[in-house]
Amino acid sequence: MTTAPVKDDDSPLKKAGPTDISDPALRFEARRAMIWLGIAALIVLAGILARPLLIIFGGMVFGAMIDGGARLLGRVLPIPRGWRVTIVLVLTALFMVWTALFAGSQIAEQASQLPSIIQAQAMRIFELLERRGFDINVAHFQNLAESALGGLGELTAAVGGFIGGLTTLFLMAVLGIYFAAEPKPYQRGVAWLLPADRRDHFQGTAAQMGRSLRRLMAGRLLGMVIEGVATWFLLMAYGVPMAALLGLLTGLLAFLPNIGAPISGLLMILVGFSGGVDMGIYCIIVYAVVQTVDGNIIVPIVAKKTVDLAPALVLGAQLIMGALFGILGLALADPLVAMLKIWLEREAQLHDVPEAAQEE
Repeated sequence: MTTAPVKDDDSPLKKAGPTDISDPALRFEARRAMIWLGIAALIVLAGILARPLLIIFGGMVFGAMIDGGARLLGRVLPIPRGWRVTIVLVLTALFMVWTALFAGSQIAEQASQLPSIIQAQAMRIFELLERRGFDINVAHFQNLAESALGGLGELTAAVGGFIGGLTTLFLMAVLGIYFAAEPKPYQRGVAWLLPADRRDHFQGTAAQMGRSLRRLMAGRLLGMVIEGVATWFLLMAYGVPMAALLGLLTGLLAFLPNIGAPISGLLMILVGFSGGVDMGIYCIIVYAVVQTVDGNIIVPIVAKKTVDLAPALVLGAQLIMGALFGILGLALADPLVAMLKIWLEREAQLHDVPEAAQEE
């Protein structure tokens, strides 16, 4: 014979705990406070993980470039996507090996000479201004120039070899390869985290972002190649010293809109005037012609095919990202602003549709 268990209302498991709130209004406010605390915690976490997130975004940008090359190759080679991605990666690796073997020694030698030439030309300009009546302390500016050229020496040394940021570049390259090889699982994984009614909208936004990012990077690479090669050959035809290095720096700095062109132009003109007034004037003409072609032909074509960004907006983003994350933030500011603009435009379209339907 069994007996029914005795209900013990005084059991500790039946009593209200310190986190139990009987008042519904107070319970609602507590939950809302927890949500705000969670959002604040996510913001703090995002600040701590900002650089790793930026590296992941850099991997996405690199993956977009690989994907764009594979899609372009698919127009002439109807082979599986994996093979096209492999061909693009092999061609990229071969180009880097060729640059290191054939052009590396020449560029490294020129890079070691560039800081002294820039410093000598800067001192000549300061002395000329001082003779013209400007109150300039040449010795003070010489100290500043030596400090600045210390950073310039690091920049030019990085061009000749793999110095600084190698781990970051390696991680971005590996992430980019994974993203380009099979992008759909990552896209589906992010979509799965969203509510079911938002997934189709996210898929459309992701597709538009990917298309714009591929075209933006393709236009950027085209501009880099045209500016670098044209500068190299035009300077070499006149006998300007360090033509190969100046062409390479011009091509690399072309990746940074609004900022890269003035820096490369200044370096080119200073080196040109080290060989005489005629050579300096020729370098000014070369800079003007190359930038005119890029600004009036390449940039408008790229802007029509991608997100048309205001120059002041891009420059402001570059200043902020550069101050926060250095050269990495400076390089990724433009694509990041483009992706944010697409996302905001898509969100605005999503909210405008119900309002238009209600008005009808």
